[in-house]
Amino acid sequence: MALSSESLLHALRWRYATKLFDPARPIPSDTWASLEECMRLTASSYGLQPWKFLVITDPVIRAELRPHSWNQSQITECSHLVVMLNKRSITPSDADRLIQSMATARGLESSALDGYRNMIQVDLIDGPRSQAIAKWASNQVYIALGNLMTAAALLEVDTCAIEGFTPAEYDRILKLETSAYQSCVVCACGYRSSDDKYASLAKVRYASSDLIEHR
Repeated sequence: MALSSESLLHALRWRYATKLFDPARPIPSDTWASLEECMRLTASSYGLQPWKFLVITDPVIRAELRPHSWNQSQITECSHLVVMLNKRSITPSDADRLIQSMATARGLESSALDGYRNMIQVDLIDGPRSQAIAKWASNQVYIALGNLMTAAALLEVDTCAIEGFTPAEYDRILKLETSAYQSCVVCACGYRSSDDKYASLAKVRYASSDLIEHR
């Protein structure tokens, strides 16, 4: 059954960047499983999925991360903290993995996708974009962030996207310094505290006429 336009817009108007979470109210496991699947299903350029999502629930790790997150309380008080990682580079093995996955999922021979494999090689591995591939991968991660936040709103789960953190310290604490991935952006997920004054503030958005043009 299709979601109504009214329900969609209600969810997006309901959500806000939650500043105070209720630490006594965890996200139910089935709800969280759905949100993890939403992250997995996120679209990406070429379908390469140049990301990983670290779901941090360990209070010890979160306490260690908090000082490197401008001491924001969301880090330790939310139900689930997602540290979204982007790939540092795209390698031939990444392209091969995707092609093999596509062939398996669609019942094809890998050779039938040689043209697509070559496009990735020419564009992201050998081409000019390979010099700024971490930025390209970071852009993909933000698609996943938006997808998570929208899906959470539809399930009446609160979120707060967090860029106020020190990626190098996160990488150190999460043992990513020699990993193929690096910290990109953080999303705190849970349920708002009744004490969060920001929940009742009017949403500030420019008029559609200022932002959207039809040509």
